[in-house]
Amino acid sequence: MTSPEWLESWSADDGAARVRTLFAEVFDGDGTPDGVWSAPGRVNLIGEHTDYNAGLALPVALPHRTYVALRSRTDDLVRLSSAQAPGQTWEARLADVAPGQTSGWGAYVAGVAWALRDAGHEVTGFDAVVDSCVPFGAGLSSSAALECAVAVALDAVHGLGRAADDAGRAELAAACVRAENEIAGAPTGGMDQAASLRCSAGHALLLDCRPGLSALDSATAVPFDPTGAGLALLVVDTRAEHALVDGQYAERRASCERAAEMLGVASLREISPDALEDALRRLGGAEDAEVLRRRVRHVVTEIARTEEFAARVRAGRVDEVGPLMTASHVSLRDDYEVSARELDLVVDAALAAGALGARMTGGGFGGSAIALVPVGEVDTVVTAVHEAFAAAGLPAPGFLLAPPSAPAA
Repeated sequence: MTSPEWLESWSADDGAARVRTLFAEVFDGDGTPDGVWSAPGRVNLIGEHTDYNAGLALPVALPHRTYVALRSRTDDLVRLSSAQAPGQTWEARLADVAPGQTSGWGAYVAGVAWALRDAGHEVTGFDAVVDSCVPFGAGLSSSAALECAVAVALDAVHGLGRAADDAGRAELAAACVRAENEIAGAPTGGMDQAASLRCSAGHALLLDCRPGLSALDSATAVPFDPTGAGLALLVVDTRAEHALVDGQYAERRASCERAAEMLGVASLREISPDALEDALRRLGGAEDAEVLRRRVRHVVTEIARTEEFAARVRAGRVDEVGPLMTASHVSLRDDYEVSARELDLVVDAALAAGALGARMTGGGFGGSAIALVPVGEVDTVVTAVHEAFAAAGLPAPGFLLAPPSAPAA
């Protein structure tokens, strides 16, 4: 059996050197980029499938980042290349970018420029190359990292000034969400982009996703220092690739919207834990009522778990959040039905080997799981998970540590 594989992050210098070298190769030494920008992936501590239900989420930024070398143009042509797709160039004119008209990975990039233009900013075409150490398809927001790196790059080269403060970064995050929803066609909420642009080192970001809140009111930095508590946040990439455009994510979102309509509320956030049982009864005997009850139960209880998690962290009780993580996984597995064999295996193996708590993270249907582990037990937990996958005949997972890291810049 092979040894466990650690997925290391790059230093800022290494990441910048990679994309500068690639830029010269792709564009035949035709000048240099205007600069290099980067944005992190994210991992969500708790609060899953709550963002589009006006709920709470608590992500941290990863040390793993996507790097972009970009040069503005005087026309509206966009030329893109990626180290993850060697030898291929994606091209489009911004005038042709529109919902339902743009395909391929470049839609995530050109979509950001489209959204900024639509918001009234003067944005031209550009040449850009990207490289990334954010695991792809792992539920760690590689798409948001790409969008947000491009957003801060375009903000810089066009002097938009949006990245200078948190309110402006919220505007950039909104543009990235529009790019993903309307151009790339993935109906995600805004947690991923907010985390990539607005998290800070040493902190989690408590996101309140109720509409109508101001940018500054909707996100609160919460000190999160697992290392200081003798703990490590371990992320396991199961290598069971997930895709948010395959209909499952959209189906869950539609179910929540249908349940809210039946209950006469604008969002499931309006249902308190004390009112949950009454709300479940009110869903009646429709053909899909039992499914809707499970979806509602997850959302309401997950929001409550997220509130309690943040309260314990604020009180310095990081070592007491593990049971909340595990309860979140059970809810996602049984009520929201977005887990997978591989995710359940990580959680079970990690808990048996000494993790204080573990859960799937991200949209589900594959991707990654996280575990809160005493620092001295990290190797033991990693070995246990690695061996469990081998015994099950599954491809070996990848492992990374996730100290709360810096935002896009």
